[in-house]
Formats: sequence, C-alpha cells, structure tokens
Amino acid sequence: MNDSVFTHTQDQLKQLARDVLAIAKENGATSASVEISEGSGLAVTVRKGKVETIEQNKDKGIGVTVYSGQRRGHASTSDFSAASLRATVEAAYNIARFTAEDPAAGLPDADLLETKPRDLRLCYPWQIDAEEAVQIAQRCEAAAFAVDPRVTNSEGASVYVQQSHFVAANSLGFCAGYPFSRHTLSVAPIAGRGNNMQRDDWYSSARDPKKLADPEKIGRYAAERALARLNARKLDTRTCPVLFEAPLAAGLLGAFVQATSGGALYRKSSFLLDSLGQSIFPSHIQIVEDPHLVGAVGSAPFDEEGVRTQRRKVVDDGVLQGYFLSTYTARKLGMQTTGNAGGSHNLELTSRQTKRADDFAGMLRKMGTGLLVTELMGQGTNYVTGDYSRGASGYWVENGVIQYPVEEITIAGNMKDMFQSIVAIGNDVLTRGNKSTGSILIEKMVVAGN
Repeated sequence: MNDSVFTHTQDQLKQLARDVLAIAKENGATSASVEISEGSGLAVTVRKGKVETIEQNKDKGIGVTVYSGQRRGHASTSDFSAASLRATVEAAYNIARFTAEDPAAGLPDADLLETKPRDLRLCYPWQIDAEEAVQIAQRCEAAAFAVDPRVTNSEGASVYVQQSHFVAANSLGFCAGYPFSRHTLSVAPIAGRGNNMQRDDWYSSARDPKKLADPEKIGRYAAERALARLNARKLDTRTCPVLFEAPLAAGLLGAFVQATSGGALYRKSSFLLDSLGQSIFPSHIQIVEDPHLVGAVGSAPFDEEGVRTQRRKVVDDGVLQGYFLSTYTARKLGMQTTGNAGGSHNLELTSRQTKRADDFAGMLRKMGTGLLVTELMGQGTNYVTGDYSRGASGYWVENGVIQYPVEEITIAGNMKDMFQSIVAIGNDVLTRGNKSTGSILIEKMVVAGN
C-alpha cells in the first residue's frame, strides 16, 4: 500500500506516537497508550438523477490514555503540533490524578501484545473524483427505475469512499499500525403510488472497490425487492415458523455477540450470564471467529489495545466456548482478554446439517408454511431478559412457495428460545460487515397482527 494517499507516512505516525509516550513519562505517568489516525473520503448522493450531496472529508486525530497507578485519564486532539501533543498529554494526566482507582484499569499483559503483525492487505484506495462517483450512483439508480414503470420514486443512490491509516502504541513497547479502506454503493427505490407504496434497498460494501457488485445489478435487485412488496396484507395473530432472510440473520448473530460481550457480562445485563460451556444453540450450530482473512472487512492482526488476535471456535456443536473480552472487561470477570477490544472480528455462523439443496428456495421449502421476514423495525431486544419483539414485514409462505407480501406485524419470542430453536441455516450466505451467515429458520415464534 502506498503511503502517498495520506499526508503522513506510517513512520511519521509512529514517531508522533513515541513522542506522546515520552511526554507522558515526563509528566509522571506510570504507563500510557496512544492511537493516531488519519483518513480521507468522499460521499455522494443522487436522487432521481440529480446530485443531492457531495461531501469530502479529511480528518486526523490523536487519542491519549494515561495511567497514574490504577487511575485512568483520556484526552484527544486533532492538532499534531508539539505544543498540542504536550497539552493533550497533560490534560489526560490531570484527569487521571483526580479519577478514582480502578483495580481493572491498565495496559494489557506484555506477553499478549502482537509484536510481528501480519499484513492482511486491508487497504485498497479508490482513486475516483466526485464526478465519477456521481456517474456510478446515477447508473445504479437509473437501473432501478428501468425495471418497471411502477418504480416511481427513490430515496437516492449513494457512493461512499473511505481510506484511512493508524498507529497504536503503548509504554510496554508495542507500536504498530496499518492502512485500511472501505467503500460502499447503495440505492433505495420506491414502488407504487398513493396509499400503495413500498420501498426497499440494497447495497454492496468491500475494502476493494473491484469487489463491489455491479451498479446496475444493485439497482435492479433493489427495485425488484420494492416491487415484490406491493399490495402487502396484514396477518392474524398466530404462532408459526419464521425464516430470517440472510441480511437479517446477521442481526441475530450480532445479538449473540452483544449478549456474550464483556461489558454486558460484568454489568450482569445479559441473558447469557454464566453461559460459558453451556449449550446455547442446537448441537449442529458452529460459530467461528477468524480475524486473519485476507482483505476482509472484519480482519485485524491485533485489537484496539494491541493484543494479538487469533482464529477460534466461539461456539462448537452448540456449546459456547468463549466470550468477547477486552483487557478491562476480562479483568472485571477474572478472565483473560480474547483480543476483542473494539468488538468481534470475522464471524461465520454455520450448521453441520446444511446441504447443497438448502439455498433460499430450499429454505422456503424446508419451512413449508410460515413467515419469511425481510425487514425489521425498531429495537425491541431486552438484553437482560432476552425478550425479543420487533416490528416486521416480509412474505407469507405456504407449502414452500411465497403467497403474498405482509406488513404491519410484530414478531416476538425470547432470544434464548430462538437460539435453541434454530432448525436450519441456509447456504445462501451473505456477509454484512464482519458477520457471515445464510438465512436462519426458527422453529416457531409469535406473529402478532390483526
């Protein structure tokens, strides 16, 4: 990766980090850490073929954490001058001096730090200007309008370009960083008129712009989704099987991560307290975390604290093997960090029972009669109790065939029961952010309607 896309080189950021740590030591800090970042990006939105917004960003920042014993202080600045660095460190140190001691505060253990980070090839700058980005967005939206005259409006199409780099360092000798990028193309068409209007959207996101889906394909697919929702009906309240479309299934995986994250666990605000070693999914379910996939959105050689990351089985045959912990949350729980400061990495949810025939159509057949959910609204998840209730829309399915679209319904259950009631995972795998899964079929949920 060529540093020329940034104002500063990696070596320059590393020198700034060393300067900050030296100032912290001069001020009497017992230990310190720093993160320095710089990035630039472009975002354009068009609506009905006309440019709505063009935004360009160029930002940089330094965040300093200083420890005085087990007292912690943090301060940040976007000014890289020597005077600003000194003032920022002093501000962090003054905060630490007047903060209560916390036995869990402090840097990670030195032997857990990544001393030789591998290059996972995470940066692919997209060298396009605003005019080119506008043309791509226009192509995407035009393709949506061209599908059918019933596509009458649009919430717009957008192109988002971002490339950044950073360096993290601490007083234990860790100092490393890398460049990264992420680019996105999206569109949200509206079909129908008057009281019979429906919207839907689709997007493609990748670190490498060459791996983005074709703009015309995104536009056509988004339009087809909006059209399929026209003339939606309501349902009577019932209990039935529910199939979560793959993009929404990734949200269920996200709920699992939230419930098994250190912050929720040590605060005792999770429905999966003390679940380590317990069967929380059926025995056919596996969840693997792999931070070292080359070029993937969720990849990282080390976490936000510099702790080395590693591939692991989070769930093996339905049994929870590990939480998602940072140094601080691990100490609060009397455990060791899992290298998840900053969150989870690439997660893949699979089933040992998934077969070649379990594509999307195959999952509909497997469900037989029930509800296919394609959109969820509101929050509706109580992570303390596991109670789950979300506004939803989708399609009613009979004998494995979609019958008609449905809307203005609510699906409800308890996350513990939902996890245990996963019947199947489809091979229609979709990656959303750092989570990959196919559609998820749950044996039964309450569907509230009329």
